[in-house]
Amino acid sequence: MASNSILCSSSYLNLRLFVCFLCFISCCCSYGELGPYNSFTVSSFSYPPTTVLPSGFRYIRVELPPWFSSMSVAMNSDVHRATGDIAKVPKSTLPLICFRDGSPPLPDVNSSLMDSVLVPHSNGSFKGIEALQSSEQCYPMQKNFTVKLTNEQISPGVWYFGLFNGIGPTRTQSKMINRAPAYSFSANITVEGCTTLTMWGPDCNQTINPLSCALSDSYSPADNSSEADFYNQTIEYVISCKNNFDTSCHRDGEPKFYSLDVVGVSQELKIVAMDVWLNETSSNKTKNASGINLICFARHGAIPSETVNDYSSNINKSPIVIHFPKVGRWYITILPVNLSKELGGSSDTDMKVCYSMESKLLECPVGKAGANCTREMYNLQTALRKGSGYFESYYLPVSEKVSPDSANFPLDSLLTNSSLHGEPDETWTYFILDIPRGAAGGNIHIRLASDAKINYEIYARFGGLPSLTSWDYYFANKTSSSVGSMFFNLYNSSENKVDFYILYIREGTWGFGLRHLNTTSGVSKFQTTMSISLERCPRRCSSHGRCDTSLDVSGLTTYSYCSCDRDHGGFDCSIELVSHHGHVWQSIFLIASNAAAALPAFWALRQKALAEWIIFTSSGIASGIYHACDVGTWCPLGFGVLQFMDFWLSFMAVVSTFVYLGTLDEGLKRAVHTAVAILTALMAYTKATRPANIILVMAIGTVALLIGWLVELSTKCRSFSFSIRFSLNMHERMQAVRGWLKNLFKTIVRRFRWGFVLAGVTALAMAVISWILESSESYWVWHSIWHITIYTSSFFFLCSKASTASTVDTENQTLPNGAYELTRQDSFPSGQ
Repeated sequence: MASNSILCSSSYLNLRLFVCFLCFISCCCSYGELGPYNSFTVSSFSYPPTTVLPSGFRYIRVELPPWFSSMSVAMNSDVHRATGDIAKVPKSTLPLICFRDGSPPLPDVNSSLMDSVLVPHSNGSFKGIEALQSSEQCYPMQKNFTVKLTNEQISPGVWYFGLFNGIGPTRTQSKMINRAPAYSFSANITVEGCTTLTMWGPDCNQTINPLSCALSDSYSPADNSSEADFYNQTIEYVISCKNNFDTSCHRDGEPKFYSLDVVGVSQELKIVAMDVWLNETSSNKTKNASGINLICFARHGAIPSETVNDYSSNINKSPIVIHFPKVGRWYITILPVNLSKELGGSSDTDMKVCYSMESKLLECPVGKAGANCTREMYNLQTALRKGSGYFESYYLPVSEKVSPDSANFPLDSLLTNSSLHGEPDETWTYFILDIPRGAAGGNIHIRLASDAKINYEIYARFGGLPSLTSWDYYFANKTSSSVGSMFFNLYNSSENKVDFYILYIREGTWGFGLRHLNTTSGVSKFQTTMSISLERCPRRCSSHGRCDTSLDVSGLTTYSYCSCDRDHGGFDCSIELVSHHGHVWQSIFLIASNAAAALPAFWALRQKALAEWIIFTSSGIASGIYHACDVGTWCPLGFGVLQFMDFWLSFMAVVSTFVYLGTLDEGLKRAVHTAVAILTALMAYTKATRPANIILVMAIGTVALLIGWLVELSTKCRSFSFSIRFSLNMHERMQAVRGWLKNLFKTIVRRFRWGFVLAGVTALAMAVISWILESSESYWVWHSIWHITIYTSSFFFLCSKASTASTVDTENQTLPNGAYELTRQDSFPSGQ
């Protein structure tokens, strides 16, 4: 019994092991299904069809984690334009897609750089894609747009796509009408990642060896004579990063990859190789390799190579020294080159080079930076503005020397004696601040003011402290600055004032350095103040527009932009597109041209057509007030209300002219006016400015005129007993038909004054032509002509109607001999 129990237990155990084995196999298969080369889909976003209006734009934010391998972008649009036609299209109407690392793109900030960011696209290839890491690039939008970017081309972090329907100063200008074509797009963005954190590359087939870092004891360069040249004073903190294995060995031309993380602002990163030697496996011997080429490449954010790297050196001869390394992940590639030369041309394929690699991260004490850690460094804390918008704030140094009650802080009080003496190139004061997540659509505003000449140069750098050889933006004087940069904008600077913006600043850590030019005269008796603030729109849109805030398509980032008035444009509304003199004349033409409505209104009142008189009078007044509001003169009601009233009453005036020509009785005329009012109100409320509206209004008016004529014709039939003639004689029948047609023609001829009809048709044709020729640049000319011609054409058409209709009484007409007249009463006898 016991043995059977043991057998059952053993069988049950074997069954469980078998099931576990099957589960293990299935898990391995599932793991393999995650994707080729051990990759998986980190995120996949599908954006529905979205319309980009003329002069409009949309932003898409994509986050790439540190372990991403590639990002695929597939966009479909309804843009139908051949590649050869792009050069012929004005940039103000050219659809574009732009890429930028860290913050939204702005391709038209600097008009001189618009051509440099536009990269030609042909046959699905994208030229210059490797430059995405350091600048913004734009491509003409195509019907099908597909691109795949790998972690060898771009670094992890936040990337932004911008879709624009035209660029240039007029993009932000307020426009009365814009008939440029809109386009729609849909997008699918997929981010692939490596399943293992130690794998890298587009195919996740490159092994990364993370360096283990540990804080060393207080460091003194006296302990190492080779480093005594760099420092003359004790460094408080040294972080030593080493491979998990003491020694690394690999063959000729076989690279090895390492990574380390810089988590804070550091003074220096040094990469050295020690104990380098050659190992010949065939002879089981080791040789000294002092002359071997052990090439090291370093790059921030992505794996370096021979062609793409930030720093390189033969670390067997001299270390790589990176001053002020950027915060984030650094990648290191070590590649032995020409090992066979050390053996006199030996072809031993088993020959390896072995070494010990170490990285040292040197950090200064808190509040210190620069040469010998003697320069002052201040962390800036955020102070929110009262009643401000999203993320609007200013920054103040964390110091007892600064009052928290003001956005401006005295700069001279923050300088110590150590930073007031020494070589000019080595005398700096540093400030560190953090841009919060989601605030990449804001702008950093930096100002310096002094009672005397300012003796400072300002340098800014993302991710670390700046220097004379490493900076992103700088201002030295009015003739030496980053004015040529796309995201740097300088305002009203002089010898005693500095004022500039860094546009759409990137999220993360920023370092600002002030280089002191006058360090020998002691403390100046003139005080210099500084302010650093995060603002939504530069200079509050220069007082020529309003600052609007919106969300990107993903809803993760707010960005601000200026909506300028009719006379200004540019990203900050600082570009004058219409002069004051031109603005006055445009206003006069647009408002005064509505006085032409007095012509049809006067005629309608004279003919006692009160409904038409009210419509024409109201249309002229509403249009004049609307254009007065549009040019910034007077707005008694909201702009949308005035726009609706203008277009609606204009449509009603056109249709009422046709109704007037139909000679309807008052009851039927009220019914037609009511139906027309409903239709034209819907047109004015939905899409008032679309070009097809003029055709729809003319069609509605024509239908109303035909209805009036049909009603009149049916009334004539009942009043004059329109006869039906039958005759056995074909000749007499043709004479009767010919006489009826002749009388109808005479009636039409006598109904209208054809000179006025011809004048009305001519004026209406001119109105249609001016409507078609309207554009954003020449709108005021053609729209003023539209006012005059459309009201004039209505006046001529009203005048073309004869006061008394001369008709022929067909009942008294003498009929040909032998004809038999059968009236309506005879045709339908009653009581039968």
